[in-house]
Amino acid sequence: MNQTTVVPHFVIDFDSTFTKVEALDILGEISLENHPEKVERLQKIKDVTDLGMAGELSLRESLEARIEILDAKQSHLAELVKRLSKLVSNSISRNKEFFEQNAGNTYIVSNGFKDFIVPVVTKMGIKPEHVFANDFVFDEAGNIIDFNKENVLSSNGGKVKQIEQLGLEGEIYMIGDGYTDYEVKKAGVANKFYAYTENIERDNVKANADHIAPSFDEILFKNKMSGALSYPKNRIKMLLLENVHPHALEKLRADGFSVESYPAGLDEDELCEKIKGIHVLGIRSKTQVTAKVLKKADKLMAIGAFCIGTNQIDLDAALEKGIAVFNAPFSNTRSVVELAIAEIIMLMRGIPDKNADMHVGKWSKTAANSYEIRGKKLGIIGYGNIGSQLSVLAENMGMQVYYYDIEERLALGNATKCDSLEELLGLADVITLHIDGRPENKNIFRKEHFDMIKDGAVFLNLARGPVVEIPALKEALALGKLRGAGVDVFPEEPKSNNDPFESELKGLKNTILTPHVGGSTQEAQENIADFVPNKIMDYINTGNTALSVNFPNLTLPPLKNAHRLLHIHLNKPGVLATINRVLAEHDANIVGQYLKTNETVGYVITDINKAYDKDLTTALKKIEHTIKFRVLY
Repeated sequence: MNQTTVVPHFVIDFDSTFTKVEALDILGEISLENHPEKVERLQKIKDVTDLGMAGELSLRESLEARIEILDAKQSHLAELVKRLSKLVSNSISRNKEFFEQNAGNTYIVSNGFKDFIVPVVTKMGIKPEHVFANDFVFDEAGNIIDFNKENVLSSNGGKVKQIEQLGLEGEIYMIGDGYTDYEVKKAGVANKFYAYTENIERDNVKANADHIAPSFDEILFKNKMSGALSYPKNRIKMLLLENVHPHALEKLRADGFSVESYPAGLDEDELCEKIKGIHVLGIRSKTQVTAKVLKKADKLMAIGAFCIGTNQIDLDAALEKGIAVFNAPFSNTRSVVELAIAEIIMLMRGIPDKNADMHVGKWSKTAANSYEIRGKKLGIIGYGNIGSQLSVLAENMGMQVYYYDIEERLALGNATKCDSLEELLGLADVITLHIDGRPENKNIFRKEHFDMIKDGAVFLNLARGPVVEIPALKEALALGKLRGAGVDVFPEEPKSNNDPFESELKGLKNTILTPHVGGSTQEAQENIADFVPNKIMDYINTGNTALSVNFPNLTLPPLKNAHRLLHIHLNKPGVLATINRVLAEHDANIVGQYLKTNETVGYVITDINKAYDKDLTTALKKIEHTIKFRVLY
């Protein structure tokens, strides 16, 4: 914080602002735990709270009604304090250092009660004498029977009167989520009113705000004051497409990011328009992030692929723009493997045709062309995460496993490595593809390969649609060269469930067609929705790029008592030397520095002492070959 900055007085509400919840709601959960009318009473408390916060019920009426419903005791308060201490708002909690440093200018003014507020806020650096709230009245048995009606905060307009009595000089900023907080500004006692929406949004409160603050970081940023973050997370806009699992949205929003979600993909032109101003893009397999799209991405920092493959993203173009790409290489492998096993069994038994016959009233009971998978030879093309796991499960079911991969892969169990694709095709009873969708793999499996396959083999493609020449597969099925096929991926796929599916493979015998659902199980999608946001948040919050598919991989130590400078640049000779020269010219005290490069970019992370020349960041941005630069506090 600049020494010449005049710090305003921050007056902060407690319920749903300093903490995520209304304290009396939590007290109700404690005091009514074994009450026969628990559910009904808790709902009444919530209703009364909402009416009071919206200004539709007087404060005193609201307090009286809630205390009567609560049936609470003094002995319940210790548990209440314990719970509330764990429910401090995220952005408030991470700015503890700010509150400690600005304790003389920070106040809590609440219509809640000192009995539980003081123990919670003082842990965050707030002075107990700067807490102004109501007081419970107890009877001899320790029951909460009333509140101190002499306390100015127990009456309507109490916050206005209380702040007036403080006689604060200078700017006063009121921060809260309720109508009573707005009244402070309306009465002319506060210079600004920030509608605090991190935990709850009230339309009538937002409508009267000078500024809507989705986090405390936003308030500090708006006033050019140093906090836990250099840039409020709520200003980082994330766009998630293709119906990404809700858990991902919850996880990202809980960390403070602004997230917009769409159920379908967008075509190139639509995405070119939508990508403007977006910092993080989340997609699945359908959306194509092309060089044209990336050219329009004026603020994009990261892309999250909520799937295994990344061939739908122009990784080189992303790298050139300093955009890190993350995927979920392990999260849905089990789901794909289980589908492969299921389809192998179904196709070897001819179940698709038997099922179709039954649906039209035809009874086709026969053992002809129906086989067990035990003892059959499984040929796996692509022995990565999915192929190798399939290898283990198939062997446990009695299959003989052979595999082929252009990279050297260690065989698991009794699997046998084939030296060529031709060798594998000539011996396998079942062939399954598990290769990636890089451009050079387009139509890599063609007619000549189907001609090499043993007569009566089963063929699976659960990998990528473009890797198989569809007319050649259709011909092999139609001529009986293949016993059957399972296809989960297609060269052209509908953007959403509302669009029609077209394929030459429709209607073929003993053919299972599925709508790209290999990884679409609840378990897999939840795993992906946990893994990918973690990688994105780690990159945005700390600069870590571990497991990025296109970026230099760096795992960084935690940032402690320093500022972190993240410099992404073209990999040209002399850039690091220039960075260090600029740091020296501005007397920056380096406490740690980390560098990783690849063929295209260099990634330099420098942790420096918090006291530094503010012109330093401008100088670092001006270094030749700089792509992106940002600071983490």
